[in-house]
Amino acid sequence: HGNETLRVSPDGEVSLKLPAPLAHLANAPRGRYVLTGRVSFAHRGEQWADRVTANRAVAYRIHEDVGRGRWYLTASWTVPPARTVPLEAARARGVVGVDTNADHLAAWRLDRHGNPVGEPLRFGYDLSGTASHRDAQVRHALIRLLHFARRHGLAIAVEDLDFTGEKTREKHGRRKRFRNLISGMPVARLRARLISMAAELGIPVIAVDPAYTSRWGAQHWRKPLTTTSRKTTRHDAAAVAIGRRALGLSIRRRTAPPPHDRSDRAGHRTVQAAPGAPGREGHRPRIPGPRTRSVPPGRGANAVDQNAHHRSGCSAEHKSWQQDSLPLSL
Repeated sequence: HGNETLRVSPDGEVSLKLPAPLAHLANAPRGRYVLTGRVSFAHRGEQWADRVTANRAVAYRIHEDVGRGRWYLTASWTVPPARTVPLEAARARGVVGVDTNADHLAAWRLDRHGNPVGEPLRFGYDLSGTASHRDAQVRHALIRLLHFARRHGLAIAVEDLDFTGEKTREKHGRRKRFRNLISGMPVARLRARLISMAAELGIPVIAVDPAYTSRWGAQHWRKPLTTTSRKTTRHDAAAVAIGRRALGLSIRRRTAPPPHDRSDRAGHRTVQAAPGAPGREGHRPRIPGPRTRSVPPGRGANAVDQNAHHRSGCSAEHKSWQQDSLPLSL
């Protein structure tokens, strides 16, 4: 929890690491002495709880107020300045797309080419009960997300949501169930916590436009990522869409090239190619030499040129050409 000698747990329990001559006075394992009183921090208590939960360094000082007859515990720490990372550097090793919901965070890891890697992740929290309980639930969910991103060296992609002015009756009418849903989503709290905690751990955060991520993610990624052993939810597909948008890629999956007979038979691709991978679609290379017996070398129509195809209105139909004469008899 950020300090080995004087340790304070997130629930306010204070314990001291006794020196060797006083080890016989310990009332807890490993030579520690636990105080009977609990502490709480009214000023910046949320920031302190975030640090001790993430095992960040915290310094403590115990002093006595003789006039009041009370003991006080003061906590202090250093806040490093937030560093701005170039977008290309943040995308270098991929991202983890996060979809915020009323009771959980749906996440999925994507490589730098936009391909989903591994299994979908779910970080749940319960927002019922007291304010301290809700605060602890959000903090624990974010800590698990940050530890995963730090372990794999990934940036975190989240939606730039703000329901402050969009949960009124004037905005959504009589849709009471939907208004209750967006009112219960801790968007502002999650965003503020995530930015501060990620800055402490040095993890980049990429905010993306939230437009149509759930709809397009379910349309283009839910079915392809569903297998016999894995049921992909709408929120998992939205996490993939958020991650692809953070990488600067389109959410829509690339379609297949036209097959031999019909243009709508091949369906969608099952493999996402990298931007620099060989074998992508492009112009056919020009092969030197004659294409037919009637066209001399160097005068054939280019395969890339659309005028080379015999279509109505193309200039290839009006070009003059000459058929070589063939003898009918010796």
